[in-house]
Amino acid sequence: MSSKPTCLIVASAAPQGVNASSFHQAFTLCSPVFNLQTATPGGKPIDFGGVDESTARWVQDFSVKPYATPAKLESIDGARYQALLIPDCPGALTDLAHSGSLARILTHFTSQQKPVCAIGQGVSALCCATEGQRWMFSGYCLTGPSVFELVRSPDFANLPLIVEDFVKDSGGSYTASQEDALHVVLDRHLVTGQNLQSSTVAINNLILLCNSGR
Repeated sequence: MSSKPTCLIVASAAPQGVNASSFHQAFTLCSPVFNLQTATPGGKPIDFGGVDESTARWVQDFSVKPYATPAKLESIDGARYQALLIPDCPGALTDLAHSGSLARILTHFTSQQKPVCAIGQGVSALCCATEGQRWMFSGYCLTGPSVFELVRSPDFANLPLIVEDFVKDSGGSYTASQEDALHVVLDRHLVTGQNLQSSTVAINNLILLCNSGR
């Protein structure tokens, strides 16, 4: 039996930066399939937002586990990982979307066509992947939060980035479904999910990609 592939879960280090439900789904689905490593900018602890009755106990249990301490994103070598997953991270807009370290990792993953999955507001993290004036995912089809979903947020007017606009302005193709509808796009090695509701299907597509490529 071959050893499990290793998946890097990249999360925001911003306050309330990671959606608890999306991260919970990611960890639960990926644990049986992958060896998992979490990483955040500066190796800062993950601050979960949207914790409810269904996730509170899990978050509490997770926080005391040894693997709950993230590695520093700046010290991650992308060559050591077979898959990359960015869950729904509202905080990604403030840190991951401008991360040179994540851009370096994504450059490696794209050059090797290794599976990458980004969900909901975690899709904004892909915006960091620029080489000069060119976006690494120019020519790709992808989804992410629609304006109709984002506008419901009280800080909509202050968002530093709208994924839909960035993708279209940078040479990508953007699609979205109705608000809160399941919508996943698979293009080559890239899987994107529109929102939290798309987490499970997006992650399962990441797993399928990894299995088909082994």
